[in-house]
Amino acid sequence: MLKLLKNRTFNIPTARHLSVLGIETSCDDTGIALLNEKGEVLGNVLNSQQKFHTRYGGIIPPRAQDLHRAKIAEVFEQCMREAQMTPDQLDAIGVTTRPGLPLSLLVGTRFAKYIARKYKKPLVPVHHMEAHALQARMEQHIPYPFLCLLISGGHSQLVFVRSAKQFALLGESLDDAPGEAFDKIARRLRLYLLPKYLHWNGGQAIEDAAKSAQNPAAFEFPLPLARERTCNFSFAGIKNNSFRSIRFAEKQQGIPPDGIIKNYHDFCAGLLAAVSRHLMNRTQRALEFTLPWFGESPRALVVSGGVANNDYIFNDLAHLAAHYECQAYRPSKKYCSDNGVMIAWNALEQITEGANCLRWDYDAVNICGKAALGECMLDAVAEANIKCKWVQASKWRAWGEVQAVSSII
Repeated sequence: MLKLLKNRTFNIPTARHLSVLGIETSCDDTGIALLNEKGEVLGNVLNSQQKFHTRYGGIIPPRAQDLHRAKIAEVFEQCMREAQMTPDQLDAIGVTTRPGLPLSLLVGTRFAKYIARKYKKPLVPVHHMEAHALQARMEQHIPYPFLCLLISGGHSQLVFVRSAKQFALLGESLDDAPGEAFDKIARRLRLYLLPKYLHWNGGQAIEDAAKSAQNPAAFEFPLPLARERTCNFSFAGIKNNSFRSIRFAEKQQGIPPDGIIKNYHDFCAGLLAAVSRHLMNRTQRALEFTLPWFGESPRALVVSGGVANNDYIFNDLAHLAAHYECQAYRPSKKYCSDNGVMIAWNALEQITEGANCLRWDYDAVNICGKAALGECMLDAVAEANIKCKWVQASKWRAWGEVQAVSSII
C-alpha cells in the first residue's frame, strides 16, 4: 500500500497490514489501542479513573489530567506488549484532539506528538464524537449513509452520517446529557450507599435497580420539549423533577439523611422509561426527516456512546427503528464508552478515504475543548415542523415486558 502526502512517501510493507495506534484522553479514561486495517484489535488497554472521581461526585479536571499523565506511558507500553509490536512498526497515530476536557486532551495530544516525532510517524487528529459514530462499522457491515444517535455522559446528538468526514447535525442537547443526568440523579437518590453500586456509574445503577420494580408507574416524569417539533434534547427537566420527587418521597417516608427511599426500584424504572421515551421521540422525528436521504440504500440507525450500553434504551430504539424498516446497531458494549479502539478505527476510516488526513506538521495540531459536529441542520429540522405519530415502548407491565402503543402529540 502506498500513500503520498506533500512529497512524503507513506510506505507500508506488503507483507503486513496497515497498523494504526489510537490514543483517547478526552475525559477520565486513558485508552490506547492498536488496530490493523481489517479492524482487528491487536492491542487494547484502558485505564479508568471512575473509582477516583466517584468519591467526589464528579470529574475534577486537574486531577483527571494528573492521572492521565501518571498512566499514559504505562498504558502505551502495555498496549505494544499486548500487540507484540514495537513503535517503529506503527504506520500512523490517531489521537483525540476535540472535543473534551482541555486539560485531559493536552496529555493525549502531547504524548502522541512525542511518539510521532521519536519514531517519525504521521498524526491523524480525531473528533471524539465522530469516532463514537463510526465505531459500530468496525464490527458490523453498516454502509453509508446512516442515522446515528450519540448518547453519553457529556453529549446527546443526532447526526446523519454520509462518510467518515461528512456529518449533518439534526439535534443536540439544550442542557444536560442523558449520562450526566443519570449520574446526578443516582447520586441524589444515594444509590452509592448500596455496596453493589458503590463503584458503578449512575446509568448502570439505575438500569439494574429498575429490574426489580414492582410499580414503575409510581412516579410521574413529564415529557421534555413536547411542543417543540425539533430533534433537540433536554434532560434538565427530568433531572429537576427527579430531585423534587425524591425529596417528597423522603419526607413522606421519613427517610434519614443517610437513607434511600423504600421504592427506589420503582423510581428508577419510571426514570428509565421517561428518558427512553424522550430519546425515542426525538429519534423518530430525525428518521422522518432523513428518510428521503437514504434513497435506495438500506436504512440503519446506529446508537453509540456510553448510554448505548443501556439495554432497555437500546431495545426501545431498535423497536422504533423497525417501524421504519430500519436496522438498529450499536458497538459491542466494551466499545460503547470511551476507548482507544474507536480512535484508531476513526483514523483508519479517514486514511481509507484519503491520506490528506495525515499530519506531519505536529506543532500545528491543536486541541479544542468544544467542537461542532458536521453541518448544522437544526434550523432546517425546525422549519420542517414534522408532526409524528409516536411509536412508544414505555407502557410497563413488568421489566422487559413492554406493550407498544401509539399516540399523537
